[in-house]
Amino acid sequence: MRGFDLTPYRRSTVGFDRLFDLIENNARLQQADNYPPFNIERLSEDRYRVTLAIAGFRTDEIDITAQQNLLQVTGRKDEVGANDRAKFLHVGIANRSFERRFELADFVRVEKADLADGLLTIDLLREVPEAMKPKKIAINGGQVVGINAKDDRDAA
Repeated sequence: MRGFDLTPYRRSTVGFDRLFDLIENNARLQQADNYPPFNIERLSEDRYRVTLAIAGFRTDEIDITAQQNLLQVTGRKDEVGANDRAKFLHVGIANRSFERRFELADFVRVEKADLADGLLTIDLLREVPEAMKPKKIAINGGQVVGINAKDDRDAA
């Protein structure tokens, strides 16, 4: 994949540095290891689910850390000794340690995580604070609204 040159956009925009950094970092990470495979689903307007295929991992080998705008899933496997490896005729199931990071939007939090049948599902919920939600502003038909509005009409 070819790299992006976002320099012209950085010169003509203000406040989008984080977005441009995310795009550049994502382009670099796509060339990195693709293990474990994962899905991202949108369940509803404010609910999401990340599913990772981590066959062979137990719950005590998985660590999920949620920080501001970052979800990090880490799996730690003990190294298989040469004696244990000699028992296998073919090893096709990846049983190696991993670290997978997901950038989260503002106000997205982890609701729950489950491990079943080799699939780790992490449910995410976006909760926008009431103060940040859009509000309808009523138009008062030309009437002045304020402390002295009644006094101004009486004087006229």
